[in-house]
Amino acid sequence: MKYENIYDISVRLGDESIDYPGDTPYFRELIWTIKDSGICDLSKLVMSAHSGTHIDMPAHFIESGGTLDSYPVQDFILPTQVVNIEDKEAIRPVELKNLNIEPGDALLFKTYNSVSGHCKTGSFSERFVYLSPEAAELCVDKEVSLVGIDYITIERYGDEAFPSHRKILGNNILVLEGINLNAVPSGRYTLLCLPLKIKGGEASPVRAVLLR
Repeated sequence: MKYENIYDISVRLGDESIDYPGDTPYFRELIWTIKDSGICDLSKLVMSAHSGTHIDMPAHFIESGGTLDSYPVQDFILPTQVVNIEDKEAIRPVELKNLNIEPGDALLFKTYNSVSGHCKTGSFSERFVYLSPEAAELCVDKEVSLVGIDYITIERYGDEAFPSHRKILGNNILVLEGINLNAVPSGRYTLLCLPLKIKGGEASPVRAVLLR
């Protein structure tokens, strides 16, 4: 099958990716180089399972929740809507209520985080467009399969109750964080966001791509 449009919506680890405060920073170290070893380049990666563009599984916040290796690969290939969000503070139900959302759809929210380049600065900011608990509730009511946001977390910074994570993941909806939708028009796509196959994993970096 030939696709007319293919969008890479992943951020680049090493300069664009944002580390959440307190999480393990991304770091790449060359162990061997062709110049010094005469053989090959060989590098070591130090990172969080939540580094860069990544997917959260229910086990991230829900005790006994699903892990990476408990989901079939087709659950990471999904019919998807990219939704433009005008509100520069939060994703709220008022901008979602008139969408034609089918059960099983993934929803990716294109916010000011993408439009401003805020999602790929490489440094964390406490101010970003987040997913409000009320919008999370609407996503549950609409039976979506995944929600995605263009920042390193869906949650309002400082809310230690993590209501949006708990609502979404507690209803077996996956969370895709750290995407960049700046070049992507709103509309329907197929999303590929294949994680590493980690035993017991609560999250994994992904290469996220939209096809249409």
